[in-house]
Amino acid sequence: MAAIEQDMMHFTTLKEMRVPRVFRAVFFILLFAFIAGVAFLLYVPWVQTTGGRGVVTTLNPNERQQDINALVSGRIEEWYVRDGSAVKKNDPIVRIADIDPQLIQRLEAERAQVEVQLQAAKSALATAEIDQRRMEELFREGLAARRDYEQAQIRVDQMRGSVAEAEANLTRTNVGLSRQSNQLVTAPRDGFIQSINGGDAATYINAGDILATFVPENSERVIEIFLDGRDVGLVQTGAPARVQFEGWPTVQFSGWPSVAVGTFAGEVIAVDQSAQADGRFRVLIGETVPEGEEPWPTERYARFGATVQAFVLLDTVPVGYEIWRQLNNFPPELPAGSGNSTTAQRLPSQPSGTSGTSG
Repeated sequence: MAAIEQDMMHFTTLKEMRVPRVFRAVFFILLFAFIAGVAFLLYVPWVQTTGGRGVVTTLNPNERQQDINALVSGRIEEWYVRDGSAVKKNDPIVRIADIDPQLIQRLEAERAQVEVQLQAAKSALATAEIDQRRMEELFREGLAARRDYEQAQIRVDQMRGSVAEAEANLTRTNVGLSRQSNQLVTAPRDGFIQSINGGDAATYINAGDILATFVPENSERVIEIFLDGRDVGLVQTGAPARVQFEGWPTVQFSGWPSVAVGTFAGEVIAVDQSAQADGRFRVLIGETVPEGEEPWPTERYARFGATVQAFVLLDTVPVGYEIWRQLNNFPPELPAGSGNSTTAQRLPSQPSGTSGTSG
């Protein structure tokens, strides 16, 4: 050793060499970045989500977009609205005229005639009942033959049949007149006329033809999204969700919903029990307004049928585990207390139990 040290004294240049400060700085920076990255992957929480695209809709079928149909056949006489018109309940939309302009007058005359016939039948029935009672008294006293008494009973039954027939004719006439009186089509509730599908006064329409498309006002909106069958079993009613509306400025962080900007709170209110034709499941998300957050945008910005992106919030896991799960295409973890204790209690260090559900 002494000889080696004595020889090294002759290499003065090697003895004076030092590691540059910039390399030392790079080394410490890389070391710090590595330690910080490992700590980030192990300790920073990440909220698992499962989401999909969908549209804005409503739960109540009466509040959905609906068609205004013709109640009777005829020709369009007059439109009271146009595309985009706002209407109130029972406001007139269109008037339909029968091809026979005198039909209503003739129906009214027919009803008056049937009413006279009905009144005459009732009077005849009353007279027949009086004759029946008189013949019954005479028959009991032995002053009338049984045949005469039976003939009086038959006349009463015949008069009752005439009254029933006249009442049926009156009902049939009233139904026809009522149908023709429905030639004025009105709005079922407050809303807007989205489009007019009927023609002008020269257009003949049949009963049931679509005249216009109507959109109700002030409907309760919900979000309808579709999830993959692999994740739908983890979605429970009441689970929180974040909603991103199309056209609304958004900075989205699905794993950190607390720092997302432009998203809105929601809650799962229903999950379909059977899949759609494409194998996906429908999930309905309703509006919730937690303290300190804004409600959903008004219908001006989030109208019915508008496209949305929604994320259902599940369990919270480390970022490193989430990356590992995504790389292996495993399903998310089931939130604790949601009914499946085996999955809910599975630790990130025990992933082998999920390998059987890999996509």
